Amino acid sequence: MVKTVSPDAISVIMANPSPDSSSSDYPDIVVQVLDLKLTGNSRFRFVANDGKMKLDGMFPSSLSNEVNSGNIQNLGLIRILDYTLNDIPLKNKKYLIVTKCEVVSPPLEAEIVDVVKSEETGILLKPKQDVEVNNVQGLGIVLKPKQEMFAKSAAQIVHEQTGNMAPSARMAMTRRVHPLVSLNPYQGNWTIKVRLTNKGNMRNYKNARGEGCVFNVELTDEDGTQIQATMFNEAAKKFYDRFQLGKAYYISKGTLRVANKQFKTVPNDYEMTLNENSVVEEAIDEGTFIPETKFNFVPIDQLGPYVNNSELVDVIGVVQSVSPTMSIRRKSNNETIPKRDITIADESKKTVVVSLWNDLATTVGQDLLDIADQSPIVALKSLKVGDFQGVSLSALSRTVIVVNPETPESRKLKSWYDSEGKDSSMASVGTGLSPSSKSGGRSMYTDRVSVSYITSNPSLGEDKPVFFSTKGYISFIKPDQSMWYRACKTCNKKVTEAIGSGFWCEGCQKNDDSCNLRYIMVAKVADASGEALLSFFNDQAENVIGCSADELDKLRSQDGDGSTYQMKLKEATWVPHLFRVSVVPQEYNNEKRQRITVRTVAPVDYAAESRFLLEEITKMKASQ
Repeated sequence: MVKTVSPDAISVIMANPSPDSSSSDYPDIVVQVLDLKLTGNSRFRFVANDGKMKLDGMFPSSLSNEVNSGNIQNLGLIRILDYTLNDIPLKNKKYLIVTKCEVVSPPLEAEIVDVVKSEETGILLKPKQDVEVNNVQGLGIVLKPKQEMFAKSAAQIVHEQTGNMAPSARMAMTRRVHPLVSLNPYQGNWTIKVRLTNKGNMRNYKNARGEGCVFNVELTDEDGTQIQATMFNEAAKKFYDRFQLGKAYYISKGTLRVANKQFKTVPNDYEMTLNENSVVEEAIDEGTFIPETKFNFVPIDQLGPYVNNSELVDVIGVVQSVSPTMSIRRKSNNETIPKRDITIADESKKTVVVSLWNDLATTVGQDLLDIADQSPIVALKSLKVGDFQGVSLSALSRTVIVVNPETPESRKLKSWYDSEGKDSSMASVGTGLSPSSKSGGRSMYTDRVSVSYITSNPSLGEDKPVFFSTKGYISFIKPDQSMWYRACKTCNKKVTEAIGSGFWCEGCQKNDDSCNLRYIMVAKVADASGEALLSFFNDQAENVIGCSADELDKLRSQDGDGSTYQMKLKEATWVPHLFRVSVVPQEYNNEKRQRITVRTVAPVDYAAESRFLLEEITKMKASQ
């Protein structure tokens, strides 16, 4: 009996991703099975071959007995009676799921590598004989030469791969597990195997529908794909203690929906909901299953649009400096927690400060401090973007830090830094922040108010700091104020003169021969509506005055009558700026007053400013 593969079988499958197997015009599809292998969950992967094309495929657990018994073997032929073609968009590929088939032929002598139609016999294969790599006359087939090997049965494959496994591990292989990337809201039953990579706290809520509780987890499969799962009320109470950080689980009977972009914390278009009927089982003896951490890096110079946004970011950079551990006291509970700042840079020649808290500050932070002189590469996942010093990053409980990762981005960054980056001049990403939408302009053009709006509302910021943008002019800088302080070269905290010589830093607990001067000044800012006193820190003051505090101090000490020093301050006045400010009330001498602090300063982009004004005029006309 002549054994055949169907002409263009793979093309037929690709053209009919979900055929009706009961239909009378269901095509005859015969393919050769190649690279049959066990995936570890009682599923067998293979490659379907029709001689011209190949397609990755999978036998589900319902066909595992056929494979284990040896009926379906490597290099054999099968007729596909029912199948589904899954589209995996993130990997840009398709996957054949064979749900029903029958065996046409035992293993052939070789892999079919080309097929030519014969007028009489169609597609033919002569099994079990030696052939050369030539077109066999009369057969219309090209075969690879015979190799010194034999086709193993699936039973042998299973025995080789599972013979040494523990019984619990072999039991785990009876499940059919779906990769997270293949899930969508329209699927029926599915089971996933994931590791719990982040667990939120149980939260109580109250709304129009009543009261309840909720908590979220972040799950990662072995391919590194992540998804967020949410549990409410009874499900939350049922699974909160069962989910343990770092453990692996089999999960089924959940539902998926399109993720709310405002609240999602992982890069997935869908989010999962588990109810009290969902099944969550711990995957025993899965210690070797470690999800790959996937990053979606944002260049440092493009962090502006994420400022004070709920969306978290991933960054990669070369470590420029690492501060010692500092103790920060929380206002909420007066608890003291450790903090450490690291400064990183990337190919945009911009730097940003990343604040590490709690264990990250004392573990990974200490490791980075020990190797800071080697300029290590550090990749950080899930950081919050704030507006301290224009743009800053802060680690969270879910933040992942990888030092010197083996990734193409890391190697590229290291090569750039070694060749030119270490000799380049770096600038803070928050300095001179451009008002364009790509580098933080949203912060400059949202919440635009006049100076008088702030000063006429003394209750602003009573619960928490509020932020506004305003356009104004520095009208006056008092020349005889204390415009700077002596700062530690390592952590920028205030230092005092040490006994004998040098300067003592309480934060670093060390003595240094010298120190830096850093601005901390007050200036009067005015616009058409009024004026107010604004506090400026170092980076913002440097941007306004045009020189560092050390340079201005040197100028004042060399200037006998002080005229040059005062002229330098006068040059900084009556220049228009865009300010991003925070407002909080404070008490001074039993008198409540506002503290308005400049967070970011940028020059006026007149084209962008004109567009903003035109939009405001249009809004005013529309409201009339």
